Order: sequence, then structure tokens, then C-alpha cells
Amino acid sequence: MILATHALVGAAIGKNINNPWVIIALSLVFHFTMDSFRHGEYFDDRVATLKTTWWKVALDLISGLLIILFAIYLQKPNIIQTRNILLGAFSSMFPDLLTVLYWKFHFKFLEKIKKFHAFCHRYDRFPKYGKERQWTLRNAFNDLLFSLIAIILLFI
Repeated sequence: MILATHALVGAAIGKNINNPWVIIALSLVFHFTMDSFRHGEYFDDRVATLKTTWWKVALDLISGLLIILFAIYLQKPNIIQTRNILLGAFSSMFPDLLTVLYWKFHFKFLEKIKKFHAFCHRYDRFPKYGKERQWTLRNAFNDLLFSLIAIILLFI
């Protein structure tokens, strides 16, 4: 899943749950669960570098955060609800940050998390560099569906 999808789902969790520990736990569980669904990847880590993909990551991150900030602006939640929404968004994206840190810096202590993340992506069913992972509308369907559901939950 893309960062915007993870952020939106985490924000929807944060909006609807009051306990920060439950928000973090559910956001992480939903992150790995959503990653098990077929989805496209907008960069190929065989050739991608931070220099060539930073703008895609920035656009992805900014688009999700703008929707979340717009929901906060319209609904004017109190400070605790706002914290919960942002905590859910951050927690849901956190595993991808750890994966990037492992990919870029090879921190050994992150290796098990990276392997678990790869396992959740179901590379046995959807090969890492196969057509099922290419950035196409068909492969982005689950991202779009989960994002739409999260936006509805965030705004109602």
C-alpha cells in the first residue's frame, strides 16, 4: 500500500478510538494486513534511490496528510482527538519508515521487522517484481478502496 492509504486508515482508526495504545496496535495490525492485499509499488528498489524517488514519496505523504489536515480543519476536534488522529496516521506509516531505514542503512536490528514486512507483502502470491506489483490502476484498486473507506470514516 502507498503511504497515503496507510495514513488515512490510521487516521480513521485514531478518530474512532480513544485509547492511544489501542490506536497504535490497531494501526500496525491494519498496516501489515493491508500490505497482504494485492497492490502496486511506485518504485522498484532494484534501481531506485532516495535521489530518484523522493518526490514520489513526498507526493504520496503530502496527499494523505492534506486530506487528514482538511478533515481536522472541517471537524475541529479537540486536542486529544487531533492527537489520536495524527498518532494513528503516523503509527500506520511507521513500518514503512523502518523498512526504508533498513533498505538504505542496513541497520541489523531492523532485519527481522523487514523480513516480517516482506512476508506480509505475500511475495509467494504476488512476486516482488512481477506484474502484480507494477504501478497500474488494476493493482492500485485496493489502495483506492481502502483509502475511500478511510476517508468516509474520517469525515463522518
